[in-house]
Amino acid sequence: MVDETTLQEPLAWNASLIKGDVAEEVSRLKQQPGKDIVAFGSGDLVKTLMRRDLIDECRLMVFPIIPGTGKRLFEDVEDGRALELVDSKTFGTGVVSLDYRPEGR
Repeated sequence: MVDETTLQEPLAWNASLIKGDVAEEVSRLKQQPGKDIVAFGSGDLVKTLMRRDLIDECRLMVFPIIPGTGKRLFEDVEDGRALELVDSKTFGTGVVSLDYRPEGR
């Protein structure tokens, strides 16, 4: 497990260490030329970036498992957001990948 309070640059992988306001730093990174910014498995980060309209595409993966309990990914988003499906893939395992963009982008 990685303790984010002890990470230091340079990182061993192609990543940026954010120490201040996450939304401000992501906004700054989006202005730079380069590849996509990808975040895996952080519901809190997704909600923060969605509130600031910083998400260009959202890939949701649906696994054929019913855990019984869990958190809703977008439960704290105050105003509803319309998403447009731009791609979908079904894998042999039953996993479905759904790619969405905010409507109108």
